[in-house]
Amino acid sequence: MSAPTLDPATTDPDRVESHLHSAPSYELDQHPAPTGREEIWRFTPLKRLGGLLDDVAATGELQLEAHLPEGATWREVDAVDAVALAGLPPLDRLGALAAKHAPKVGVLEVPADTELAEPIRVRAVGTGTEAGVAEHTVIRIGRHARAQLVVEDAGSAHYNELVQVVVEDGASLDLISIYDWADDAVHTAQVNITVGRDATVRNVEITFGGDVVRTSTNVTYAGPGGSFEGLGLYFADAGQHIEHRLFVDHNAPKTSSNVIYKGALQGEKAHTVWIGNVLIRKVAEGIETYEENRNLVLSDGCQADSVPNLEIETGEIEGAGHASATARFDDEQLFYLRARGISEKEAQRLVVHGFFDDLIRRVGIESVEEKLRATVEAELAKNVLKELA
Repeated sequence: MSAPTLDPATTDPDRVESHLHSAPSYELDQHPAPTGREEIWRFTPLKRLGGLLDDVAATGELQLEAHLPEGATWREVDAVDAVALAGLPPLDRLGALAAKHAPKVGVLEVPADTELAEPIRVRAVGTGTEAGVAEHTVIRIGRHARAQLVVEDAGSAHYNELVQVVVEDGASLDLISIYDWADDAVHTAQVNITVGRDATVRNVEITFGGDVVRTSTNVTYAGPGGSFEGLGLYFADAGQHIEHRLFVDHNAPKTSSNVIYKGALQGEKAHTVWIGNVLIRKVAEGIETYEENRNLVLSDGCQADSVPNLEIETGEIEGAGHASATARFDDEQLFYLRARGISEKEAQRLVVHGFFDDLIRRVGIESVEEKLRATVEAELAKNVLKELA
C-alpha cells in the first residue's frame, strides 16, 4: 500500500519546529531509518525491534474480538480516505510504516451527542512472531459525545500500530490500553490525539508484558479549553525494555494537560524509559501543564531512565512543572509496617500495592481495576516475593 498524500489542510503553517519532536508526515522519506543517535531513538534497542523499522510488507495478523455497545460503529476505509478523518499525521518512522503497510484502516466512530451506556471493548491476541503485523486505526468521537474504550493486547507478535484519535468539540473520551504481552512479543505503538475545543481526553496506558514495548503518545489541540490527562502504570521484569514517550503540543490557549506515570522494575537488565515532552507555543496563553514520573526499583540490576522536558515560548501561562524520581523501597514505610508485626515480605507487598493503587483507582472501570491489582500481585510473585519467602 502506498503512503497517502498529506492533505495541505492538515498541515499547520504556524507550526513551531520544536527540538522535542519531528514534523508530522505520512511520507516515509521524511522519517529516515534511525541510527540510534537521534534524540527520539537514543533509548530504544533498535536491534530488538524485530524488523519493524524496515520498509517491508507486514503479512501477519492478530485475532480480534470486539464489543460495540449501541451507538458505536466500525467500518473500514482505504488509506487515502483515512487522511481526511485522521487528524495528526505520523510523527516518526514507525507511525509512517504502520500507515503504509496496514492492509486496511479501521474507523471507530461515536456520533455527536451520543453517550455510550457501557465501554467499547477490543481484545487483540497475537499468534506468533514469524511475520510482522501492521495496523492503522482511526477513532472519532463526535461533538458532545461521551465514550470509554478499553483495548487489551495479549499473546505473541511483532506488532506496529498507528492510532489516530479525534475528539471533537465538547466531547469526552477515556482510552484505556492494556499491554499484557507474552515474553517474546515486540510492540511499537504511536497514538496521536487531537483534543477539540472544550473537549476532555483521558489516556491510560498499562504495560506489563513483552520483550520490547515502545509507545509514543502525541497530543495536540484543535481549540481553546481542551483538557488532556495521561496516566500510566508499568512493571518491567528481567530483560524487558518498556518505553513510554509523550509529546504534548499546547498549540491553543486555555488548554491543560496533566500526566502521571508510575513504574516498578525487578530482575537483571529490566529497563524502563519515560520521556515527557511538553511544548508551550506563543499562542498558548493561559495554559496549565504538569508531568510526573515515579519509578520503584525492587531489585538489583535494573535501570530506569526518566526525562521530563518543557519548552516554553510564552510567559503568559497559569502554570507549568514536572517531577521525576527513581528510588528503592521507602525505609520509613517499611519500618512503620515492620514495627506493627508485619513481615518483610508482606510489608514490601503492601508498599508496592500502595504505590500503584492511587493510579488504579482512577481508571474508573471496576472490572479493569480488579484485573490490574491481580496482575500487580502476579508480577510481584515472580521475583521479589519469591526471594523474600
